[in-house]
Amino acid sequence: MTKLLLKLFIKKDLNSQEGRSKAGSLSGIVGIISNIILFTAKIIIGTLSGSVAITADAVNNLTDASSSIVTLIGFKLSEKPADEEHPYGHARFEYLSGLAVAAMIGLIGFELLKSSVLKVLTPEATLFNIPMAIVLLLSVGVKLWLSLFNNFLGKKINSSALLATAADSRNDAISTTAVLIAALVEYFTSWQIDGYVGILVAIFILYSAWNLAKDTISPLLGEAVSEEMQDEISSLLREFPMVLNFHDLMVHDYGPGQRFASVHVEMDKREDPLVCHELIDNIERLALDKLKTHLVIHYDPVTVDDIVLNGYKAEAENILASIDQRLHLHDFRMVECDCHTNLIFDVSLPYDLKGKETEIKSAIQSGMCEKHGKKFYAVITFDPASFNTK
Repeated sequence: MTKLLLKLFIKKDLNSQEGRSKAGSLSGIVGIISNIILFTAKIIIGTLSGSVAITADAVNNLTDASSSIVTLIGFKLSEKPADEEHPYGHARFEYLSGLAVAAMIGLIGFELLKSSVLKVLTPEATLFNIPMAIVLLLSVGVKLWLSLFNNFLGKKINSSALLATAADSRNDAISTTAVLIAALVEYFTSWQIDGYVGILVAIFILYSAWNLAKDTISPLLGEAVSEEMQDEISSLLREFPMVLNFHDLMVHDYGPGQRFASVHVEMDKREDPLVCHELIDNIERLALDKLKTHLVIHYDPVTVDDIVLNGYKAEAENILASIDQRLHLHDFRMVECDCHTNLIFDVSLPYDLKGKETEIKSAIQSGMCEKHGKKFYAVITFDPASFNTK
């Protein structure tokens, strides 16, 4: 079914911006139609049977339909090209739509929790019949398919919004199964657990809203680059022998398809600057073509044939390792004076070592002084470890 829908409605490469937009729109339309059908069937069965759990599940489907509408609008708005006021484009509308969906789900979940608690306090008998069982089983099947469908599309286009929708559909299948079990339990045992199951359904809805909110707020706040993205950029840079090292990798996410990054690369200072510049331009073009990332590279010429400098660098690295194995340095330079030597470099500092800067600096200065019997000054810039890998 999934492949048939893709073949009929998406004739573009899913990796392209247009293909991505069509995939998001298809997901929204399929979600709207499926959830409205399920809502209609469940609200009828829930009303006739007097089951607050089924009614709660029906309202959840209506919320899911509304969520699909918001997702559809979000994908449409994210298509808008960059303009003078928004030079980085409008792709973050996809995140904002996810946040709106989370708020809607949370509100409905809270209302359903209240109604379910009232059902526990004032229980009423629930009518069970074959049509009810058929509708609930059909709902479970549809929701499982929607979960697989959105999960497939979400992974194909790397969309956190669609992956969250997939997880929500999976949770709906679980909650509907719980509603069916409650109806069966009451039918065979007369135990009125409908209200309690309604509470569980509401909690599921609230939990989904919380997770969806976290997933959408995190990139809006500026989350750290993922290990996968970090590895992709690192692998690209390592393809070029002239790149001796790199550091200060920063990635800025302006929404799917609008990712910007910057990084410092070290090259032998003896290399022709024009050759280095041409290579950097080529790497930037490859990053945009292969990784869909606008990469800006800062060129750091480094000295590789100075025995004294390399010796001092190795000693400073050993001192850092003795303090904490996670500490490492880059951009190492030195300035020799008559009465002392300045060692100038950056240190990648893990967040849990913040406040230890003076201690680290003193350890390097005293260690170098003791070994060489002369004065050393460490001029250190401490960088967040999240921007650097060993």
